[in-house]
Amino acid sequence: MRRYFFFFTRAPRGSRPTGAVPAAWLGALCAMAALALPGRGLAQTRDLSTQGQLLDRIAAIVNSGVVMQSQLDDRVQQVVAELKAQGLTPPPQSVLRKQVLNSLILQQVQLQQARQDGIAISDDTLNAALQSVAARNGIPFADLPSALAQQGINYADYREQMRDQLIIGLLRERDVLQRIVVTPRQIDQFLARQAREPTTGTEYNVSHILIAVPPNATPAELAAAQKLADKVDALAKQGKNFAKLAVTYSNSGDALKGGNLGWRKGIDLPTFLTRVVPKLQPGQVSAPIRTPSGFHIVKLNNIRRQEHKDIIEQVHVRHILLVPNALQDNATVRARLEKIRKEILAGKVKFSVIAASISKDPGSASKGGDLGWQSPSVFTKRFAAAIAKLKVGQISQPFQTRYGWHIAQLLGRRQYDETKEMKRLHAMEAIRASRAEEDTELWLQRLRDDAYVKILSD
Repeated sequence: MRRYFFFFTRAPRGSRPTGAVPAAWLGALCAMAALALPGRGLAQTRDLSTQGQLLDRIAAIVNSGVVMQSQLDDRVQQVVAELKAQGLTPPPQSVLRKQVLNSLILQQVQLQQARQDGIAISDDTLNAALQSVAARNGIPFADLPSALAQQGINYADYREQMRDQLIIGLLRERDVLQRIVVTPRQIDQFLARQAREPTTGTEYNVSHILIAVPPNATPAELAAAQKLADKVDALAKQGKNFAKLAVTYSNSGDALKGGNLGWRKGIDLPTFLTRVVPKLQPGQVSAPIRTPSGFHIVKLNNIRRQEHKDIIEQVHVRHILLVPNALQDNATVRARLEKIRKEILAGKVKFSVIAASISKDPGSASKGGDLGWQSPSVFTKRFAAAIAKLKVGQISQPFQTRYGWHIAQLLGRRQYDETKEMKRLHAMEAIRASRAEEDTELWLQRLRDDAYVKILSD
């Protein structure tokens, strides 16, 4: 079966034992739709052939950097392949190239800002992200280069694309998400609204199109944006493919992915959608919604409902995480954990002591591998499945997740009534998530407006 390796624009609901990937900003990626990154499959420093034929040229100047025509061509091909994989017919080349070029310009602006601010991604963090990609595609990490090569993707280029995406995630976490302030009054209002609404557990699959408006738009610019929004809204209501309309017209970061926001609980929707989406029927399209970033056209794709429970199951787990590297492959790491497990069971070493000395999970190693009381849903599926089989006190056989190899010990199970403090924490996280989309769009607009951009080819 052919596999398509796309970047995770939504961070998975991962485990606490994240190895080298910081949970705070990885979670931030969950809450918003990130820009797709370009392919780098062709060299960006092409020069003249021996016959004097121009092989590459500059498509756009972005501050002190450039977007090459080869980058634009490669990314257009990648987007076409992704759209076709989703069953979508790509828009005309002229429209698609303009959208892709805009996304490349935004990427350049963000990476330049990150470099200026000293934001970088270590090789350990990058490897953990690539292990996640391999795990999601059901292949060993060691097989990722060959699997990519079968699709004509150079592994070294792919690593650098992934590094760029992680850098942008860190930049957005710092400049957008960490600056969203949630007041106690907002939390009180959120909890009161949650108590009044019987459909707290309702989830919505939503797509949207943004017709952007500059922060200091003139009346003429505002009128033009309104006219275009009305036109796109009319096309959507006539039954035109919404995803294709998003690719063609949307100025949002998720435009090249058809504008889909995925499944969101009603309370987790962007703030400006919380009063609109619940009133729509599946398949219905809203009228244009004016926000500070522009006009939004929203389509409700589907609805599902989940029973809300105040009583939740929790497990108390500790673990040891080891990560394969150039010196220790998967087999070596697994054998090492098997030996450690036998030594713990024989009483030769204590679990907490060996976890503190060798575990590669920085969040739990200092605590003897203790992850505390958690709902199984916070862990990856493989981690949760491994501990689900354990009896209290039992230590698992070595098992692999996207973060590396683990052995885990179940210390306890309980039915837990979420406290008032936990509900307030969840409320704060939901409020932050609901504001992330709009704040991100405004932030991107400011970055773009402050940059020097000269388009030489589209």
